[in-house]
Amino acid sequence: MPTKKKWNNPFRGVIDMMSEMNRISDTMSNLESNSGTATPRGHSDAWSPPTDIFATGEDLYIRCDLPGVLPENLEVAFSHGTLTIAGERKRDDSELIYYASERYLGNFRREITLPAGIDDDDIEATFDEGLLTVRVSGAADADGPRTIQVQSRKKQR
Repeated sequence: MPTKKKWNNPFRGVIDMMSEMNRISDTMSNLESNSGTATPRGHSDAWSPPTDIFATGEDLYIRCDLPGVLPENLEVAFSHGTLTIAGERKRDDSELIYYASERYLGNFRREITLPAGIDDDDIEATFDEGLLTVRVSGAADADGPRTIQVQSRKKQR
């Protein structure tokens, strides 16, 4: 019987804490206020778009749902091993009166740590009908985090 290759998740142990805290904060803010007016958001309180991270073959894919975001309001950047997806979703028409508004508006930001050894040339992004797809070539086979054994300073008796 052939053995199935065990896939190592390069994101094992990596938690995008800032994005998750932003998501929780957004949820709590929506519960506390019923107003249809959106408050401006900055870098520190930007919302995080729903994101899937998966592998196909040797490539890693990151998909973000960004309906209503215009391509000119979207930025994808890579620096020091971190992929940043940022931009802004604006209100369709300022003259409308909203009775309910559940979509996140304003600035958004998502930061994802990529495996070591990724270069700018390994990354390509496409944006079509509100779906951003980022392909990172060769990143699916990257090693996950290395476990460090912690030593005790006490002498063994």
